[in-house]
Amino acid sequence: MSISPEPRLGEADIHLWLAFYDDFVDAGLLADMRALLNDAECTKQERFHFADDRKRYLVTRALVRTVLSHYAAVAPRDWVFSENAYGRPAIANRQPDAQDLRFNVSHTRGLVALAVGRRRELGVDVEHLTWREVSPNIATSFFAPLEAAELAATPAGRVQERLFEYWTFKESYIKARGMGLSLPLDKFAFRFPHARAVRIDIDPALDDRADRWTFRQYRPGADYLLALCAQAVAGTPPVVTMHKVVPTAGFERFHCPVEKTSEA
Repeated sequence: MSISPEPRLGEADIHLWLAFYDDFVDAGLLADMRALLNDAECTKQERFHFADDRKRYLVTRALVRTVLSHYAAVAPRDWVFSENAYGRPAIANRQPDAQDLRFNVSHTRGLVALAVGRRRELGVDVEHLTWREVSPNIATSFFAPLEAAELAATPAGRVQERLFEYWTFKESYIKARGMGLSLPLDKFAFRFPHARAVRIDIDPALDDRADRWTFRQYRPGADYLLALCAQAVAGTPPVVTMHKVVPTAGFERFHCPVEKTSEA
């Protein structure tokens, strides 16, 4: 993998890092990643029963540690994390250049995605569209009525992809809020005014405003759907840059067009 110039993360920037871990088969590479994990992470990795789960966890932890070190004078092994009351991780290092960093991570079969920004809350969700099938009943049981009705009217061949569109956007929002599933999924709804647009409607009970957030959707591969939620800053749309990365080995720019955006 070629090495891109060191990334520069300005106030308007959001960087998305993609690790396609099925390609990571070299034993030495995996050993280098594991050397970055702390004792608790190593123990947790060993507890996963399936090899793919162990590998995905390893890549996730190595990805977070190596990528954050591009933005602050902290060695990958020296990052320290805390969790809020809902289990959302945050940076606990006291170095000044680490304090304003915000990150969020998501993983699915074959891919780990990490979003990084400064002084803005972020949420990212990535899903594999064909690895597993999700029942449309989830919409009736948990989604907002508007979303359930739209799914019910969707042609059968498009239901799974539309379901994942809703799911990734909803996951990205609750992750950006940092409150997990304590936010009822039926109290906010996404709609798609046209093929490239997405909008969110939020119930006043959630004490939030739609204009606080911007949304983007990407297809980083034929089988993947990724949604990004980012806190709006001074009304300026974020500048999103993607990288394809092999933790401990290198990275390169990754070009992926926007499929949907709240700015359309």
